[in-house]
Amino acid sequence: MASQPSSVAELEVVTVDVHAAKDLIHSGNHRFIDVRTEEEFNKGHADVENALNIPYMFNTPQGRVKNPKFMDQILSACGKDDRLVVGCQTGVRSVYATIDLLNAEFKHVYNMGGGYVAWLENGLAVKTPKLEL
Repeated sequence: MASQPSSVAELEVVTVDVHAAKDLIHSGNHRFIDVRTEEEFNKGHADVENALNIPYMFNTPQGRVKNPKFMDQILSACGKDDRLVVGCQTGVRSVYATIDLLNAEFKHVYNMGGGYVAWLENGLAVKTPKLEL
């Protein structure tokens, strides 16, 4: 009988590059979870169908703090058997979010390496706010 990981150190975060992430998302089998702040997301984000913005951290006057409702917000939108690709600005917060999801027994979670910065650097489609003149 296979044993379950007993600690974060034993969990294996699978990181994919932005092209693989795009392919997974566009296949229709994976949902994109952008864990950046709402402010970051609203400045521009990956142009993918059904993207969700669920911040992993919030900016406060004291610095960044973890979103205490992160898991509840994820669970209200996704099931533990859903296939997810998690991204952030540079690929750091998404690793922590992916670890939390794996610890919560989500089974199919990929971290998008390099985050939104790598998405931009690779010339992939983005949605940005329209400026009113």
